[in-house]
Amino acid sequence: MFIKAITGGFVAALLASTMLVAPAAAQSADGGKSAGSIMVRARVIDVMPQNSTSSISAIGGSVKTTDMVTPEVDFSYFFTENIAVELIAATSRHSITGSRTALGNVPVGSTWVLPPALTAQYHFNPKGQFSPYLGAGVNYTLFYGTSAAGGTVNKLSMQSNFGAVLQAGLDINLEGRWYANVDVKQIFLDTKAKLNGGAIVAKTALNPTVVGLGVGYRF
Repeated sequence: MFIKAITGGFVAALLASTMLVAPAAAQSADGGKSAGSIMVRARVIDVMPQNSTSSISAIGGSVKTTDMVTPEVDFSYFFTENIAVELIAATSRHSITGSRTALGNVPVGSTWVLPPALTAQYHFNPKGQFSPYLGAGVNYTLFYGTSAAGGTVNKLSMQSNFGAVLQAGLDINLEGRWYANVDVKQIFLDTKAKLNGGAIVAKTALNPTVVGLGVGYRF
């Protein structure tokens, strides 16, 4: 809950900063973001599934999925100094549990998640030292390496699906072409898990919040 509260506060601060960044802010030594620029960032991200709504057939209860900290890499291309597209790639492993079911808390299994996302962004104050941005786009979440926990659940499969993405971030020009970066993404994703060949079906809105911190280099 503490991390989620911090995330909400950070998003609000980023939105406010897009209105407060002054044109007189310190300028990047080589001109800053511009048309044709390519930025590569490396981040450490915390993937926090929200499991906002969920249901499990036959045994009732709800789905709980663990958080995961993992590396991420992204590539941005600037069509203009303000408008860019970003491709984001990362993978993370999560454990799944059936909570408060008729059988109690039931370990379901684990899965790897590969959710590449493409967002269109608007960058505010692209020539300045502090350049916040907002983005929106789409992702396709692929589940792989899925394994059942054993015992009650001896077989597990996960449904891959498309989802929308909202994004807010801040690039801080450190020196020359190097940047520090803070980024928050909200992915809206529904999925379905089949347990024991479909004898039990679990549905959940995973809706992961992804908070990242890293560095970037602009070519």
